[in-house]
Amino acid sequence: MYDWDEAPDLNITPLVDIMLVLLAILMVTTPAVVYEEKITLPDGTKSQVVQKIPEIELRITKDRKVYFKKDSFKLSEFADNFILLSQKFPLDKTVVYIKADEALQYRDVMFVLKSVKEAGFTKVSLETNG
Repeated sequence: MYDWDEAPDLNITPLVDIMLVLLAILMVTTPAVVYEEKITLPDGTKSQVVQKIPEIELRITKDRKVYFKKDSFKLSEFADNFILLSQKFPLDKTVVYIKADEALQYRDVMFVLKSVKEAGFTKVSLETNG
């Protein structure tokens, strides 16, 4: 006679293994599939010229001279001269880059930074090699 109370044992381990392999294959191949549809972009109008954001580059040498374009100033004279020269630039849009020699003292670089901020510029960056 048969024992009807006996529960059969289902082994699903091979099924799980196969599904994991299929999932791994799907995950690897999906990013490599590129769908490319040909589109034609409309022609834009060229009547409006995008304005370039003005930039100011200040270079400070180890002998405490500040260079602005082709002009050079002693560090002590820089603040007043920079205020006069910077009136040609819009204060809210102009980006100021300060490049200082590493042999300079901290206070010299901060003096130039403070002078630029007092002239009204808000977008000021100190540049490094890194």
